Amino acid sequence: MPVAPVPVTIITGFLGAGKTTLLNRLLKDPALADTIVIVNEFGEIGLDHLFIETQDDNMILMASGCLCCTIRGDLISTLEDLIKKYDTGVLKAFKRVIIETTGLADPAPILQSLIGHPMIVVRYTLDGVVTLVDAVNGVSTLDNHIEAVKQVAIADRIVVTKTDLQKDTDTLRARLKNLNPAAIFIDAQSPEADAEHLIGTGAFDLSQKIPDVAAWLNAEAYKGHHHHHHEHDHAHHHDINRHDDHIRAFCLTTHEAIPVAAFEMFLTLLQSAHGPNLLRMKGIVKIVEHLDRPVMLHGVQHVFHPPVKLSRWPDDDHRTKLVFITKDLDESFVSRLWDAFLDRPGIDTPDRSAMFENPLSLRRE
Repeated sequence: MPVAPVPVTIITGFLGAGKTTLLNRLLKDPALADTIVIVNEFGEIGLDHLFIETQDDNMILMASGCLCCTIRGDLISTLEDLIKKYDTGVLKAFKRVIIETTGLADPAPILQSLIGHPMIVVRYTLDGVVTLVDAVNGVSTLDNHIEAVKQVAIADRIVVTKTDLQKDTDTLRARLKNLNPAAIFIDAQSPEADAEHLIGTGAFDLSQKIPDVAAWLNAEAYKGHHHHHHEHDHAHHHDINRHDDHIRAFCLTTHEAIPVAAFEMFLTLLQSAHGPNLLRMKGIVKIVEHLDRPVMLHGVQHVFHPPVKLSRWPDDDHRTKLVFITKDLDESFVSRLWDAFLDRPGIDTPDRSAMFENPLSLRRE
């Protein structure tokens, strides 16, 4: 018998906009039970999936690197696999799919996959795009990254985050309104930033978007038609840690526990020296002072959020893992600085004086 198409919601937004935080809030709503969450992270090592609280562990991690190059084949395969498992009884019925994109995602290939693939359109329906925009860095992000412009232009709902840090958002909102006059705007601090107002908003309507959106989708349809046979080989040769000539991802890891003071100084020096080039930093850290309670950190350029001390390790991997997404910043500088603060042999420790003007308060409970 015919099966009703499964609604798919896309949650997107540039690096550090707060997608994981919002997703965790939404998934607490009982209405989103039986939801499959697909998470895509840029880079070889992903962390966000460790901090997403899904019901019944219905989560799929797609660590396929640069979305603009590999998402079409990977996403279609993932969605097809879900249907096959459901049809054969391997997977229980699911009512909805939520896709959380990496912050560097060009949304056009994702949309084209959902509305242009013959099998996908039979079993799934695009049921809304939610885009998060950081009130602190939003204007500069739109100036410097075409991906952010596209993320805003295709949205049905635009959630403005970090308004507690940036009270004056008039300039940003005017810019967003110009890019997407039909979108509904919601403050992340308001009660409307919930499942009722963000999920199940109705089928995606291309006629409500600026003309550029149709052009982007047409370009992606052309790519998909003429390059379908090359996608598999391309995915194998693509550097999953590199987005373009300027933006790349890398990860620092160690089994050693790190003293609070040393780690605070490492972050403070890195932030002061190269803050604007740190598009995103996220990590989980093993601290000497409380080995069984790791610290979770998030930073976007010059803004580092207060660290969160977890009640336990989220999985069996108890290493410190710091993931960086940087622009025009040499990985070797960060790794040498990291080695210095770990007091590894042969590394000169930098001057650590006067580094606590803006302490990150890792010591506090």
